[in-house]
Amino acid sequence: MKKFFCLVFLLTFVPMVVKAATFEEWKEKFLGEVGAVWRSDHYDAYLPFYAWHNRLAYDDEHIAKYNENAFGFGLGKSIYDEKGNWYGLYAFAFKDSNSKLETVAGFAYQHNWNIGCSGDWKVGVGYTLGMTQREEYYYIPIPMPLPIVGIEYKGIALQAAYVPGLKNFGNVALFWLRMRLN
Repeated sequence: MKKFFCLVFLLTFVPMVVKAATFEEWKEKFLGEVGAVWRSDHYDAYLPFYAWHNRLAYDDEHIAKYNENAFGFGLGKSIYDEKGNWYGLYAFAFKDSNSKLETVAGFAYQHNWNIGCSGDWKVGVGYTLGMTQREEYYYIPIPMPLPIVGIEYKGIALQAAYVPGLKNFGNVALFWLRMRLN
């Protein structure tokens, strides 16, 4: 299972790497995408709501003590390119597994495919690059490169990121709703 998630994570970077011959070209493209989102006037609301602890990686004792109702709120900005792929900048906070405040902020990219004839439905896979802060790490920012997936209907998206880990550590999928505000 871990190998599968690592493969999905790496494959999300392939389109960017293939198009860039050098690190400088990749960096220029990445910063251009971040800048385009920053200049966007499209805003999103984020509603994190569920943190699933992978039952194959946790014993019953840990599952019983962890919070999976990861309620929170956040805001972001986003754009879609001419192919319908989504780019976003975001910041949100939610209740973590220990019912403490966790914050996340970063950039995300999701390659989308239209499903259905209308173009209203999209499904996608991508990545997020950002930082998170947790109480047990004294709210020191921790890098957060993670794979994401999502399904969207007319500006309302259900998205998730998977945090890989070890036995009774990590191996959590965080789910949130993203709603376009304008």
